[in-house]
Amino acid sequence: MSSTQPNTTTRKQVPISEMFRALSHRNYKLFFIGQGVSLIGTWMEQIAMSWLVYRLTDSVLMLGILGFAAQIPSFVFGPFGGVVSDRYDRHRIVLITQILSMVQASIVAALVLTNTATVEWLLVLIVFLGVVNAFGNTARQAFVIELVEKREDVGNAIALNSSMFNMARLVGPSVAGILIAAVGEGMCFLINALSFLGVIFCLLAMRVERKSRPKIETRVWQSLKEGYQYVFGFPPIRAVIIQIGIISLVGMPFSTLMPVFARDILHGGANTLGYLMGASGIGALTGALYLARRPTVVGLGRVIVVATTMLGFGLIFFSLTRSLWQSLIVVLITGFGMIVQMAASNTILQTISDDDKRGRVMSFYSMAFLGMAPFGSLLAGTAANHIGVPHTLLISGILSLISIVPFALQLPHLQKMVKPIYERLGILPQIATGVQAATMATTAAEEK
Repeated sequence: MSSTQPNTTTRKQVPISEMFRALSHRNYKLFFIGQGVSLIGTWMEQIAMSWLVYRLTDSVLMLGILGFAAQIPSFVFGPFGGVVSDRYDRHRIVLITQILSMVQASIVAALVLTNTATVEWLLVLIVFLGVVNAFGNTARQAFVIELVEKREDVGNAIALNSSMFNMARLVGPSVAGILIAAVGEGMCFLINALSFLGVIFCLLAMRVERKSRPKIETRVWQSLKEGYQYVFGFPPIRAVIIQIGIISLVGMPFSTLMPVFARDILHGGANTLGYLMGASGIGALTGALYLARRPTVVGLGRVIVVATTMLGFGLIFFSLTRSLWQSLIVVLITGFGMIVQMAASNTILQTISDDDKRGRVMSFYSMAFLGMAPFGSLLAGTAANHIGVPHTLLISGILSLISIVPFALQLPHLQKMVKPIYERLGILPQIATGVQAATMATTAAEEK
């Protein structure tokens, strides 16, 4: 979170050859490959689900309800997922939740391919998957740091994780748009179910050292309380999580309205939706690769401010576009700001959290990032139903810009609080020197 240092030995970006240095760790490489395969199917399923529900109901509000049902479990069960992640083996938790996700995807595929799918059944299965993800996402977030032996490669691993996520986001929607137009939504759900085989195989192939965890005598509610006090008692963690929650509420739900924008504003079809999601994916992938080239976590606080500003202006201009090429350009910028804000926040939290509380910290991260999104989707769907999609996106962009102001104002104070942690961890030799230099420069500027 600290500002970058003026030291001439500091590199703002690493050579391209070092962008993928986290892949030198065997377990992380397997994780990267498996997740990459599975996430392509996941993105195909998300596009197909949105299009299917909108086709069956012709209701913008139902799209909001769909997003709410998919992500509200993360808000309700996320903290419990953090407790489970800190108490039990994270590798096994991730494996079990991936198997359950495959079962859910298989049932959805069977219902859609046999033309027996109803909105009610789809909502039930979406809620089930949301509960599974509430535990799986938290464990997976905290598990990444265990796959990298060198602490200095953690930031690169998280950035590559985001790159992989958005590469899948680029490929999945594009393929889904073509398949939906050609053979219908069912094939997308079937491919998603089969894609889980890749991640399950890779998880089983890992050589994971079984760490003996100390027996925890405290009850679940006590562990929840400790996690809450830790997260909201330390201002840097609290500020980052609050900012994520606000953006997830007012900024992220723009993707929920994509099917409506594609069909009713741009007068396109499933292919148009695929193009929009693909453009957003290109922007997000570019943002993730930008973070992967950063040699250090230093300066990520300012990156969050800039990225959130890009997201806000992107939403405002997106609301004003009426042609496909204009929309694609603006959505690309919006996707860049969105993923950089999210990934930079993730990296900061993973870096400054205590090892024995990381699961609970990441559960609050998931709760803010995924748990607030359903409320945002519901609000966006309701607002769009009354004032239209363009006006809803315009308001979302304005609120995103307003939200970053308090974070930007308190950033210098947060940087000073994070400084001792970076010094203690010694993530990079120049971090302590850089923080000190930045602090001295700030002090000198104030004296002038």
